[in-house]
Amino acid sequence: MRPQFPENHTSNLTATFAEGQAPSWPAVCALLARRGYPVQMRMIDGQPAFPDEAPPDDWREVRVAATEGMVTVRREGNRLTFVVWSNAGVELRQAANAVAWACAEAGAGRVDAAEGPLDAAAFLRTAELPAALRRQDS
Repeated sequence: MRPQFPENHTSNLTATFAEGQAPSWPAVCALLARRGYPVQMRMIDGQPAFPDEAPPDDWREVRVAATEGMVTVRREGNRLTFVVWSNAGVELRQAANAVAWACAEAGAGRVDAAEGPLDAAAFLRTAELPAALRRQDS
């Protein structure tokens, strides 16, 4: 069992899925890549992973690398939580937002943003996002 250090993480960004199932990870990666914002797998359930490796259907936690750093995605039931270090800069928070958007878009989910639950399109319009995603939404 690994120690928990909640004071070191920011995990207030979640997405929920009415169908009770988070989207497949390959669908999320493909969507981000099509938008010019690829991410690579780094860990699956605490084990090192190949950059293009897909987690099994029952994964609990993945860590993905974006240009700006690492985003952890934790799955509990029909909810995904997107976690970065609490001292993360704006670019890493944008990376977490990008992954949250892609999950919501690929899985017909809603992002639980500060303004309340938003569908993927509304979150794309209002969230701080990397330039690659902002360019294509304008």
